[in-house]
Amino acid sequence: MRFLLDQKSCEEMLSRSAHPRDCYVRGTEYLHHLYVDGVKYIVARAVYACIKQATVADDNDALLHLNIHVQELEKVIAEARKNNVNINNARVLGDPPPTDDEARPKLQNSFSPAMPATIEETGLNRTFLTEHFLRVLYNKGRATGAEMAEELKLFYRIVELLITDLRNLEQIDIIGQRGYGDINYEYILTPRGAQAVQDALLKTQYAGPCPVPLNTWIESVKAQTIKNVVVTRRNIREAFADLIIDEGILNWVGPAVNSGASVMLYGYPGNGKTSIAERITHLMGDDIFIPYTIEADGAIIKLYDAIVHEPPRERLPEGTEYDQRWVQIRRPVVIVGGELTLEALNLIYNETSRIYEAPFQMKANGGIFLIDDFGRQQVRVFDLLNRWIIPLEKRYDFLTTVTGKKIQIPFDQLIMFSTNLDPNDLGDDALLRRIKFKFEIIDPTEQQWREIWKIMCKVRKVPYDDQALDYLLAKWYAPDNRPLRMCQPRDIIDQMIAIAKYNMESVTLNADLLDAACTTYFTSKEKKNFGAKVRLDL
Repeated sequence: MRFLLDQKSCEEMLSRSAHPRDCYVRGTEYLHHLYVDGVKYIVARAVYACIKQATVADDNDALLHLNIHVQELEKVIAEARKNNVNINNARVLGDPPPTDDEARPKLQNSFSPAMPATIEETGLNRTFLTEHFLRVLYNKGRATGAEMAEELKLFYRIVELLITDLRNLEQIDIIGQRGYGDINYEYILTPRGAQAVQDALLKTQYAGPCPVPLNTWIESVKAQTIKNVVVTRRNIREAFADLIIDEGILNWVGPAVNSGASVMLYGYPGNGKTSIAERITHLMGDDIFIPYTIEADGAIIKLYDAIVHEPPRERLPEGTEYDQRWVQIRRPVVIVGGELTLEALNLIYNETSRIYEAPFQMKANGGIFLIDDFGRQQVRVFDLLNRWIIPLEKRYDFLTTVTGKKIQIPFDQLIMFSTNLDPNDLGDDALLRRIKFKFEIIDPTEQQWREIWKIMCKVRKVPYDDQALDYLLAKWYAPDNRPLRMCQPRDIIDQMIAIAKYNMESVTLNADLLDAACTTYFTSKEKKNFGAKVRLDL
């Protein structure tokens, strides 16, 4: 705890127009916290003033909270006196302010997959490697040793051993040479090789970079765990600097990220629940390594997904050596919505190629898995939540192959549920308690709403006019008691731009364009019967 003892701090606290929601006991009453450069302090003089106020109001709940602060302050003062601190001249007591490194911790991922120098170091058995060599050569038709090493993502000295084995078995042969040295000998399949490759293709038709063993990947997830991510009040504000958001929401989001557990964001649509989830990755900073594919008891699981896995923020220095069977990516953000099914959360087997596609939660390891529009999937909410009981509790998951074999994988990710439904309608206490953090994304204040208008006007190159917003509120919001939403400034401006193009005029926040945009953006409060009915029994 940190305490401010001086009168000036108390006056500064009272002069502020907005306060985070953890700065008072109830509503906007009993203010006694002050944030200075992202650091939270208890204002001692304000605590005593609030106690007098609560005593007069006979507010026992407030007194219970405030008296605990008094007890904490007395302990801090006693400790300071032991250390010969002059209390009369002290302004700050308690924990020392955080250092710059503590306030802005940088996560540096030290994991880097070492390049295997021998067959044993690949973690794959020799038979698998020779069969994989045949599959790759079959797809290429003919290739040099150098090209095969590039395709397999292995050192040539390992590939050279495979070539020797296959030549001894008379399954490949030299057909030519493209350059100097053994590495440029060109190879093709022999008749025996053609038969051998057919047998290899019956197991799997995968012919890309050599896979990484399952256990090796599991160890890499542990080494790059999301648990290492540290969020502070200071660095979360920097990550959300270009997003208008209530400070209280950030005070909930930060601890949730530090937990690396599970989060439910709920509230009205259009207030930025998805944007918050995506912005959290800005706090994660570092990049991680994942293998292109994983081998698990002969099964090939395709993990790398170019749609989900983005290139790293900072590429490795030129000449850095690492196992080329791995790819460096940003910490992933996997977003699914109403299309999510239970089947998509297990290994997806392609019967033609005999390759498994990793499920969403497997691709999300080391990052974020966001289930958007939770509760609107084509599967019962109870079944979907029930599917997460073991992963949320144990931090691992089980996947099943087509042969019925179960594979245990890590569940090392921040899983987020975003919903427009009341959490109490989604499940009972036994299920909801497994989602550790649950908080409402509230509507913006008018001041925040106007700030969003300023930002969007700047982004869309539309002149901002505060009086135009006065008109908008009076005409389209006040009469219908219409709530403010974070998305409205962006949506209404885009609507105005489209209308202005049609009218062949410049875009300004004039009454005609505002009315035209709102007429097509908002629906009438008056309920009308157009002769059709919505079926609710599906």
